[in-house]
Amino acid sequence: MAVQVFRFDSPDRFVAGTVGEPGERTFFLQARDEHQLASVVVEKEQVAVLAERVDAMLDEILRRTDGQAAIPATAPEDADDLAPLEQPIVEEFRVGTLTLAWEGEIERVVITAYAATEPGTDDDDDGEDDEPPENPEDSGRDVFLVKLTGAEARAFAKRAHALVAAGRPPCPLCGLALEPEGHVCPRQNGYRRRD
Repeated sequence: MAVQVFRFDSPDRFVAGTVGEPGERTFFLQARDEHQLASVVVEKEQVAVLAERVDAMLDEILRRTDGQAAIPATAPEDADDLAPLEQPIVEEFRVGTLTLAWEGEIERVVITAYAATEPGTDDDDDGEDDEPPENPEDSGRDVFLVKLTGAEARAFAKRAHALVAAGRPPCPLCGLALEPEGHVCPRQNGYRRRD
């Protein structure tokens, strides 16, 4: 089967979004340019870690360049994207590995998502994702690649943080998600908390 590469060198839009109710949401990364619209499924934790790492990387680049890089310290207010995911939402693949890089020559954040490998295939000898290749197209897996300016990356991270925080609130004792119908907390030895 041929490898598909969804490449967005200058996307019109790149966001994290969800479909479904809290507790049963499916998380997506979605990019659009004038030629294509692509959506890939990610885990909530992947979105949270990606947002944290994008902000941390941009902060480090600003520190190393003494603020000379074309990166805002925070997401520009006019860059807020509160719109839902664009339709149709077609899952291209489920993400297994995400990588993050900085292309200094063109001052772009590069986010690359590789499709998860199927257990038991030749690509999955030990059940772990291998180190991504130098050239994403040579990975042997479907690839979703997006290049963002510093301002676009900050806006993505801001929306992703808000998206992750909008889910079910955590239990103050154990940190697990509180369900609308109640929560059996392991720190309370399984007793249901009463409100």
